Parts: sequence; C-alpha cells; structure tokens
Amino acid sequence: MRAQKGESVLARIVRIFEAFTPEDSSLTVSEISRRTGLHVATASRLVAELVSYGFLTRDADRRVRIGMRLWELATRASPSLSLRDAAMPFMEGVHDVVGHHVQLGVLNDDDVLFLERLTARGAVVNYTRIAGRLPLHASSSVLVLLAHGSRRPAPARPGGPLHRYTPNTPANPGTAAGRARRGPPVRGMCCEDSVPLRAMR
Repeated sequence: MRAQKGESVLARIVRIFEAFTPEDSSLTVSEISRRTGLHVATASRLVAELVSYGFLTRDADRRVRIGMRLWELATRASPSLSLRDAAMPFMEGVHDVVGHHVQLGVLNDDDVLFLERLTARGAVVNYTRIAGRLPLHASSSVLVLLAHGSRRPAPARPGGPLHRYTPNTPANPGTAAGRARRGPPVRGMCCEDSVPLRAMR
C-alpha cells in the first residue's frame, strides 16, 4: 500500500490503526510503515503522537500496540455494548442448555461482525472471535440474521466468483444469495461448514 498524495492526517492515522490484526497485535514502526505505505519518518512521528495520547502503547522492546485509551473511548458510547448487555442473559441461557459455543453477531456492510462469544469446553470447533468478521456468503450466522430480520441483501458484491474458504463455501453469487434469502433449513438451527480459522479477520 502506498500513501495517497494529499492524504489527510486523519486518513493516515486510520491506516495505522488498521495495520494491526489479531495475528499481529504488536508491530515495529518499520512494519507499520510497510503496511501503511507511509514513509518511516512519517509513521514514526504519528506513532509517537498517538502514544502520547494513549491511543497506542509501546512494549519494553519498542514494539507498538493498540492502547487502552482507544479501547476506553470506543467502549464508552458503543452501541454494541448495550446490545451485548441485553443479549447476554439469553446467550448464557442457550449456552447452559446446548453446551456449545454461543456467539452474538450483527450485519455490518458486507460482513457479519461478532460482538461476543461464550465458549464451551469439548464443544465442536468454532472459529469466530470477538471483533472478528466473516463475509456474508461464508457465515452460518448470516442465514439466521437474514431469516429473522428485515434486511435482504445479496451476501456478496456483484461480479465474479466468491472466495471459497472450504469445498463447502458457495462460490456462485446467485447460490449464496439464494441461501441467505431462504435462511436456515431448520427453524432455529443452522449447521455450516464453509469457513476455516484463517478466514476470520
């Protein structure tokens, strides 16, 4: 990625935040520079300023992480927090009854964004994680969300085949859209095998 000429400081800061991933939660300034396309001096200056405000933090080895101040501000007025609080008693009830993982996801643009997850020891493998995303065509959650909601989007952008994460992932946009519109084949239940761990982001 290369920095855009005339790009605002805010846009550059956003790119710095987006450089971090669940797999790479700490980065050096040089790594941030490469991922954002910013000159290393620019990246270093912006990182230092973000550290001074607590939005980023430095480890003892000078690697950079997302800071607690950013989490604090994001959580303070987050609409997802009230949704999570409202859903938690029901999630805990389902968790106690079924003895498997229970997750809370919402439609966000062309993805399912997961807000909460309750795990169960010995349960089937579940690859979702809090603050992780899955594309609509590769998530069993979207079948439930669309079946019980008013929104009926096609679970993919038009044009070209969809990315196939496993042999069971629908690669045809029409097939994926049809599955989403029909919803889960059994009322209140949906089983899916279309996405592996690395698909989460």
